[in-house]
Amino acid sequence: MSNFAPTFANFEIPSWFDSQHLEGMLRGIEKEGLRVKSDGYLTQTPHPAKLGSKLTHPFITTDYSESLLELITDPRSTPKETLVMLRQLHVLVYRALPEDELMWPLSMPCMLSADDADIPLADYGRSNTGKLKTLYRSGLGIRYGRRMQTIAGLHYNLSFGDTLFTEWQAQAGVIDPNTKLQSLTEFKNDKYLGLIRNFKRLTSLILYLLGASPSVCPCFLAGREHDLERLNESTYYKPTATSLRMGKLGYTNSVQEHLDIRYNNLPEYVDGLRRAIQTPHEGFEKLGLNDADGNPIQINNHVLQIENEYYSPIRPKQIAARGETPTEALERRGIAYVEFRAIDLDPYSDIGIRLSSACFLEVMALYCLLNDSPELMPEEEEELAINLERVVNEGRRNGLHIVNNGTEQSLESWMLKHLSNMRPLAALLDAHYGGNDYRAAVTLMQGKAGHSESTISAQVNADSERLGSLWKLGFTLAHQHRESLLQQTLSPNTQAKYEVLAEKSILQQAEIEEAETEDFMEYIQQYR
Repeated sequence: MSNFAPTFANFEIPSWFDSQHLEGMLRGIEKEGLRVKSDGYLTQTPHPAKLGSKLTHPFITTDYSESLLELITDPRSTPKETLVMLRQLHVLVYRALPEDELMWPLSMPCMLSADDADIPLADYGRSNTGKLKTLYRSGLGIRYGRRMQTIAGLHYNLSFGDTLFTEWQAQAGVIDPNTKLQSLTEFKNDKYLGLIRNFKRLTSLILYLLGASPSVCPCFLAGREHDLERLNESTYYKPTATSLRMGKLGYTNSVQEHLDIRYNNLPEYVDGLRRAIQTPHEGFEKLGLNDADGNPIQINNHVLQIENEYYSPIRPKQIAARGETPTEALERRGIAYVEFRAIDLDPYSDIGIRLSSACFLEVMALYCLLNDSPELMPEEEEELAINLERVVNEGRRNGLHIVNNGTEQSLESWMLKHLSNMRPLAALLDAHYGGNDYRAAVTLMQGKAGHSESTISAQVNADSERLGSLWKLGFTLAHQHRESLLQQTLSPNTQAKYEVLAEKSILQQAEIEEAETEDFMEYIQQYR
């Protein structure tokens, strides 16, 4: 038996909490997607000029590769508004892409070249700021291989309004006088970190319900050891897998397994990240800082180059000012929102996520926030890692068990218990926003929990088998989404707004490049 505190025991909505405390909730989405050619291979063309500067555009940029688009919405007041903006960005992208280019709808890439050099790094221009972004990506490539960096996902960002925290702090102050000594920022930090700890405890639920990467194309496995089976000649899979993207074949690495970055209080989290950034790593030291010609190839040879290199299913976030690191922003202004990162692209949606998934994530976030959240220590983290690996590889296997507070428990019964507990919160969200979207989302997820064949991962495997390969499925869906999105229209005002933004972003990049005259080698030396 484990000796850490039980979690989610007998959850009840706090007596003081009602739908008015949901006022001020905001959500935003960051969605990645590879640009591919009509033959399925990764594009080698630059980021489309019509889309503006990827360094300074607030909504359309790139992630690791020049070919890996990242679309970012504004924070919005409802999930529907967020998805409307995400759809607008997709329409803009497709209008800017050449006719022979598509956005790949799957999280896992297909048709990659055998040569990593054919995966182009994102180029952010000649400013030191831009060059540093490219150098960070170069470091990722030499550390983990460029292939891993072509995996795409979706981040769901969420914040709650001060109405909730102010009332909660007042209620808590009656019970515990010491709480009144905390500032509202400190109180919010503690509650957001509680949400994060509970989300980590429930990550397996997300992987089962929203996982959409049960299989990969052979090109992704080149040179790697694996235990996948052949679905057919051009697809490898695990018959009951959910999200290989979140397992050992995906966006993880052994270097970070023993970092022991904790989420029990904000200074502890910040210190853990900084320690990793400041600690040299023997393997990365051997790679060198510069190539044979003296050009830098990684920012540093430490465990992490920067904070963003730390892979976690969820992160506390604060908007960083220019020249400010993520940990400095958190330290100075506290947690502004949380970033849910364990989400595969939904290949059956032309924008990568459905309304039901967005609503479910919000119900789950509120459930994680309002539940008691004991400290999360390494022993429990190890248990959660076991569960995650089980659900990644065989989450849809009948009779699968996970470890819950030291005891083996049926995955299905564990999921159904939590989903049942979430129903009253879904009703409160529907009462606040109107309609039935949140309750419908939880009902849908309850159906999936009891019937694994209705999950997205099961559908991906079935359709890959029916069509002949995972690549054929991705290619078919990519064409369908392109046709669907190109038939959609933007209002003249919306179109004009985005055109102005694109032009403005190009001017902003030029201004940065004009202002930053310091030699890059001197700049990077100071940065190091």
